[in-house]
Amino acid sequence: MPVVGLLATRACAIGAAASIARRGALVRAARAPLIHHRQARAGCLSTRAEVDQTLNPRVAALRPSKTMALTDKAREMKESGLPVIGLAAGEPDFDTPAEIVRAGCDAIKNGHTRYSPNTGTAALREAVCAKLKEENGLEYSPSEIVLSNGAKQSVAQGVIATCGPGDEVIVPAPYWVSYPEMCRLAGAEPVVVTTTADEGFLLTADKLRATLTDDSRLLILCSPSNPSGAVYTKEALEAIADVVRSHPRLLVLADEIYEHIIYEPAKHFSFAAIPGMRERTLTVNGFSKAFAMTGWRLGYLAAPQHFATATAKIQGQTTSGPSSISQEAAMAALGLGKFGGAPVATMKAAFQKRRDYVFDRLSKIEGVKLASPQGAFYVFPDVSGLVGDGCVAEGFGPIADADALCEYLLEKAQVALVPGSAFGNPECLRISYAASDETLREALDRIEKALAPEVYVRG
Repeated sequence: MPVVGLLATRACAIGAAASIARRGALVRAARAPLIHHRQARAGCLSTRAEVDQTLNPRVAALRPSKTMALTDKAREMKESGLPVIGLAAGEPDFDTPAEIVRAGCDAIKNGHTRYSPNTGTAALREAVCAKLKEENGLEYSPSEIVLSNGAKQSVAQGVIATCGPGDEVIVPAPYWVSYPEMCRLAGAEPVVVTTTADEGFLLTADKLRATLTDDSRLLILCSPSNPSGAVYTKEALEAIADVVRSHPRLLVLADEIYEHIIYEPAKHFSFAAIPGMRERTLTVNGFSKAFAMTGWRLGYLAAPQHFATATAKIQGQTTSGPSSISQEAAMAALGLGKFGGAPVATMKAAFQKRRDYVFDRLSKIEGVKLASPQGAFYVFPDVSGLVGDGCVAEGFGPIADADALCEYLLEKAQVALVPGSAFGNPECLRISYAASDETLREALDRIEKALAPEVYVRG
């Protein structure tokens, strides 16, 4: 081939190759955003999978509430079609009294549906002051009252406002499940002081004195008690107050949410009413238990101005004020009369009848020991005779402790109870008798059957 022709052919080939290369470059350029997008997505997915999931150590250390967990589990089982009876929740089975319901409905109709002041309406805070003066012998100004979304929030804010790292909080056991966790959330250390059935599940002045240190900051008292139903006498509280006086840093949080559910001859006394204790005491109460208003979510704290202001700051930066509708309903509740009037007296009478029935039935079961509670709506039997070495349930296996016993009764009898370990007393369990007579009868029939000697071997 002539040189010219050869050069021409090579030039054509080079041109074609260049053209192909250009087209390839254009294709790659066109595809580049898609490739980059895919790479970016992959990178995002990789980054997302590597997100630091570390939690605040105080939150990570919190334990879930066994009462809420068991109540939710029982509800789920019931919704799935199983005939489960739930006696785990601390909630009255009665409807909210009609007068209170009407006040709530009227509040909606009349436009009381806007934000409430942070610490609650002036009218309700004044009404709470009047209640505390008439029923508890306590003098407070409205500015020393902080209304919150339930007494649980009031307790938590009281603990957080007064305690921090390095502080110790004295928590008598059995205790309400949330007390120790609230202390940990505040960065304080809960110091659990075990009380026994022989002591009536009540903290003595001697035990308190032996427990206190220079780091002791707060003592939590609950009377009537959840879970035991124990009630402190005036003399027992005065003896505790004598110990408190000797420790300048020590404050007292008095949880009095069950004050109206108390059975004669027991009487309720407010710790803050003891001479010299008002300035050291944060009193918590609310409307959930006595007035069957659990879903309305309304409680309150009464405390010296300095502490009330501190809890109000916490509330102002978290939830703000409680429901305006619930506050109007609470005005009606406090208007029912002293100690809740006739509606509360009727519910209390029903609770007392149920207490007597449940106590009588449980006392006849071999291996169960219990004292008759003086308040609230729980029994807290000692079941150490039903658990441990040699205790075996047919079709279930060994029953090592009260947790296993509650698991067995939920599976076999389909009755939900709460093990005492949730309250700091692992040899006991809690049964709520805030249920209808028929429900309690059926539940106890099932429990008796599940613990009958032919299917349940005691150690």
